[in-house]
Amino acid sequence: DVTWCGYVGTNPPEKYLEIFNTVRDARKAAVNFVRKKFANGEACFGWEVDDACRNVVIERGYGDYFIHRTGHSIGINVHGNGVNIDNLETKDERQLVPGICFSVEPGIYLQDDMAARSEINVFIKLDGEVVVYGDEQEDLILIQ
Repeated sequence: DVTWCGYVGTNPPEKYLEIFNTVRDARKAAVNFVRKKFANGEACFGWEVDDACRNVVIERGYGDYFIHRTGHSIGINVHGNGVNIDNLETKDERQLVPGICFSVEPGIYLQDDMAARSEINVFIKLDGEVVVYGDEQEDLILIQ
C-alpha cells in the first residue's frame, strides 16, 4: 500500500512543492514519533501517531485539507482489523505492539487544484524496531 506524487513538467509551482514537502514531513513526523516511543519503552497509541502527523499539516496551514485518518492497519486483505492511525474519523485508543504493520499516508487535497499524499508501510518487529518497508519518497517526481 504505497503512494508517491509527481508533477508533469519541469517547474512545479512553489505551492505544489510546499504541499508535497508538508505531506512528506508529516509522514516522517509520524514514523519518528513511533520510533521514539518504542526506543523509550513507552506505550504508543494509534490516535497519538495521527496527532503527531496531523499537527505538522495544521502548523503549516493545511489542516482543513487533511480529510482522512493518517493510516490503517495492514493485514491479509491490506486494510486490516488492527490499530488504525486515527484521531479524526475515530479516536483509536488501541496500542501499537510489536508484530503489527500499518500505513502512514498523510494527504492534502485542494478541491479543483491539486492533491498530494505520501504513503508508506511500517512494521514493528518483535524486538520493537520500527521499520519502513520500501523506499520513502523525498522529492516530488518531475515527469517530462
